[in-house]
Amino acid sequence: MELRPGLKLNSAVSGAQIIVVRAPSGAVDLRCAGEPMVPEGTPLSATSTAGGDVLLIGKRYSDDTGSLELLCTKPGLGPLSVGEQVLSIKAAKPLPASD
Repeated sequence: MELRPGLKLNSAVSGAQIIVVRAPSGAVDLRCAGEPMVPEGTPLSATSTAGGDVLLIGKRYSDDTGSLELLCTKPGLGPLSVGEQVLSIKAAKPLPASD
């Protein structure tokens, strides 16, 4: 799937929703709970009850290179992955010291 900033995607198996913040050029195999993500408005294909990571609302997820960044807007079962590579929660940037 071709990703672009601002694109909203839903999980096909849970209520999770993400917004693309930063996207690499080219096609990306973005998955949630092992199933491909679908465009907003697509109904759930099945409900997953498998235990997995929970996507946290308001958290940003990114790949190791930093070329892909996603913002979770609705929580649900995860994990988010690109192919087999699981995305990690992006750490907050420290504030500058105020002397």
